[in-house]
Amino acid sequence: MALTHYPVVNKNGEKIASAVTNLDLHDISRSARTYGIKTFFVVTPLCDQKKLITKIVSHWTKGVGLKYNPARAEALNLISIKNSLEDVVEHIKNDCLCYPKTVVTCAKNKYNNISMVRFRNILEEDSNPYLLVFGTAWGLSDELISNADYVLEPIRGNTEYNHLSVRSASAIIFDRLLGLKT
Repeated sequence: MALTHYPVVNKNGEKIASAVTNLDLHDISRSARTYGIKTFFVVTPLCDQKKLITKIVSHWTKGVGLKYNPARAEALNLISIKNSLEDVVEHIKNDCLCYPKTVVTCAKNKYNNISMVRFRNILEEDSNPYLLVFGTAWGLSDELISNADYVLEPIRGNTEYNHLSVRSASAIIFDRLLGLKT
């Protein structure tokens, strides 16, 4: 899975690069580890943001944090920093010897969406790699979404309000796609 900080949009719909947040790194890596995600790619072209990610991850995987909380280290070790989604796709291709299908998330129901149930069935039946892409800020750019193989249906609550944090959305989606069937 990839947490993308570029290209994303701001509240005015303009393409931007968003800032990395410490909570996203911690919470999403813990969810990713819980649900068996192989790698948690953090995508940003910004050098200062890559340095920040490296510093946070090293604290918990090599520094004092490792002794304090080894379970946190286990989760944060899933993080791999990449400049772009193209770099992520190439990494997966080199690792798996084939290109992954890309599945993007979007809170808007304006695309030809694939349902969570249908995508879960695909994952259960197909051993090929899939890259699940989450956006920060106000979501992934339309250009990125239109180039994906699939757009996952939005998460819907029981109200019209629909502005979940990416940490919450990723945990919900991981559970719906990879959680134990009850």
